[in-house]
Amino acid sequence: MTGPVDPSLAARALDLARAALARCGAPPELPARLLVVDVERQRAVLIENGAAKAVWPVSSARAGIGGAEGSYRTPPGWHRVHRRIGEGAEEGSVFVSREPTGEMWRGEARDDDLILTRILTLDGLEEGVNRGPGNDSFERYIYLHGTNHELLLGRPVSHGCVRLSNTDVSCLFAFMREGDYVLIAEPEDLIIPDPKGPWRFHYAGLAGSGMSALAQFQAMMGGRVSGSDRAFDRGERAELRTQLERLGIEIMRQDGSGVTDDCAALIVSTAVEEKVADFAAARAKNIPIVHRSELLAHFVASYRTVAVSGTSGKSTVTAMVFEILESAGRDPSVITGGDLRLLQARGLPGNAFAGGSDLLVVEADESDGSLVRYAPAVGVILNLQRDHKEMGEVAAMFAVLRARSREALVVGEDENLDGLAGGALRFGFGPRADIRGTNVELIPSGSSFTVDDVAFALPVPGRHNVANALAAIAAARTLDVPLADMVAPLASFQGVGRRFQTVGAARGVTVIDDFAHNADKIAAALATAKLNASRVLAVYQPHGYGPTRFLRRDFVDTFTRELRPGDRLWMLEVFYAGGTASRDFSAADIVEEIAENGVKAEFAPSRAWLAARIAEEARAGDVVLVMGARDPSLTDFAREIVAELDRSGAKAG
Repeated sequence: MTGPVDPSLAARALDLARAALARCGAPPELPARLLVVDVERQRAVLIENGAAKAVWPVSSARAGIGGAEGSYRTPPGWHRVHRRIGEGAEEGSVFVSREPTGEMWRGEARDDDLILTRILTLDGLEEGVNRGPGNDSFERYIYLHGTNHELLLGRPVSHGCVRLSNTDVSCLFAFMREGDYVLIAEPEDLIIPDPKGPWRFHYAGLAGSGMSALAQFQAMMGGRVSGSDRAFDRGERAELRTQLERLGIEIMRQDGSGVTDDCAALIVSTAVEEKVADFAAARAKNIPIVHRSELLAHFVASYRTVAVSGTSGKSTVTAMVFEILESAGRDPSVITGGDLRLLQARGLPGNAFAGGSDLLVVEADESDGSLVRYAPAVGVILNLQRDHKEMGEVAAMFAVLRARSREALVVGEDENLDGLAGGALRFGFGPRADIRGTNVELIPSGSSFTVDDVAFALPVPGRHNVANALAAIAAARTLDVPLADMVAPLASFQGVGRRFQTVGAARGVTVIDDFAHNADKIAAALATAKLNASRVLAVYQPHGYGPTRFLRRDFVDTFTRELRPGDRLWMLEVFYAGGTASRDFSAADIVEEIAENGVKAEFAPSRAWLAARIAEEARAGDVVLVMGARDPSLTDFAREIVAELDRSGAKAG
């Protein structure tokens, strides 16, 4: 990967390199060109002239860190590139003992470990650690090289070398020269100050759903919390600001003023760039910078946690498990990305709550790779679909979650999860499911189903929500909640904001707001809308140029397949939240491809234009389905459509 580097990874790599200058054998100052192998994060970060230029996932040794010959460990400390081997070789070329064999790896599954494509041999610089008799990196044949086990990258599985994907090792090879420095940084335990202590944590990007959830949770635990966000500085998100301040969270401007000597840690997400003033102030004052996922991992490890993962349904299942446990008197906590209506009714934002027991339910996200940091009591893997990343990469993260789940594992019945399901409690509709839904009946307002002769009713529609309920039932079963005690909380389940949420109706037209943003979620939302709609008037706002570029073909195929001849589609321009993404296409280009397939699809140049267009087009019995992620103003837009329908009806009257 040679695009923008996660600023927290970049800052960490530079900190590791600076700290390692005190090691015996270190260069006198930070080298102009340096590769830092961050063993704790299983990432290699290329640094040039003090700035991170690229980051790649790697695999170091399964046996850990150590320089002893025969230990099968990755040697720590400072090295220099001794020799570059394989320049010009075809990707997949096989090497043995630093020599090409003429054999090629073409992506076939093999149990043996191959050294492929390129080799950078390493010469240790630290006597007695990675240099000298018995622990010499060069004599031990320690390399940076390509591997045939690319799906395992991101976790330690090698026999001592540092593995990269074949594409990435070629990219690294093009950067590195003989004599360039390589630092293999030993893992260190991240020490996070007690979140309930007298000191203050400051959250940069507080208005984000993941960040605000952690801040609320810490505040509810009795900790001192402050935060900043550009949206608050612009006067936006007033309701959220008021709710956070009501919890005792101090809102400050995002100008570095919140990062003072009483601040024990700055919490950041991947969206917080290094140029943000709070980030720069923390670096200048040597205040620890903690990634959002690291703090969440700390909470996960501190509680008896249910971690819900999967590419669809995480927020809903997290909410269902929380409501089941709360109804059963288990006094749980929750940290999630969606807004639980149950909590919103209590005057809270809805994405966090601190209960009094040791039970915690969290939504474990795979989109930024942070899933591998969590070690829950119960791991839940719902499904595996194409979303933020290719499925193979996500499957590797799910495998790590499985390995780190301490008590139990819950896995969906889909065949592409079979490799993760050994010993797991499986849920679904088929004969292989341990928690199996039968007698399923779907109606526009909800559904009913049976599990082990216990009848359930669910007030949220769609077959996908029945699957979500089965996952929640399975997770609760691992915590010894009786099946009969789950009936009432699921029957009264209040749902999650922007998950097929009715925002209003006018002129016999219902307007629905939904978070759907990948192919499977869009298909599920459309299928549910069609249960009670003469026509579906679909509105979609893609989010982010990178994700939209990745899923473009999926969007074209899904809307072409799922929309009926009478249905309509309007697509708004791609939502851009800032950053360095290349904006080299428009949603209009995607609409053109969909329309070429016979779908009645139009590009919407503005929201005002679209609200008027829908009011002109809609008739009684239609459902307007507004879909999209990340942009909180989409709900307001759905309400604007209701208002425009109402106004146009009044005019017609």
